[in-house]
Amino acid sequence: MIDIFSYICITIGIVFWFWGTFPLVGNRSVLFKLHTLSVADTLGSMIIVVGLLLQIPSEWPLLILAILTLAIWNTVLGYVLAYCSTPREDYDE
Repeated sequence: MIDIFSYICITIGIVFWFWGTFPLVGNRSVLFKLHTLSVADTLGSMIIVVGLLLQIPSEWPLLILAILTLAIWNTVLGYVLAYCSTPREDYDE
């Protein structure tokens, strides 16, 4: 039963990855595309790691660290990319 739930988590994570990739081909703004991609990538990766946690429970400290790292760094890097991609009106030269 745990194996089935693990495979379901991994499949849902992969679906999130693809779901976040599809808006990249649309005509929306760069920030919308970046937001969609970063949220879907973070959630998909975290769900995949939960599926791996169910498969390999002996490695729980490493996998919990991976989940926390994904939650923090994907969020921070998405914010930094969005901040750097917006044009600045006031430059101090």
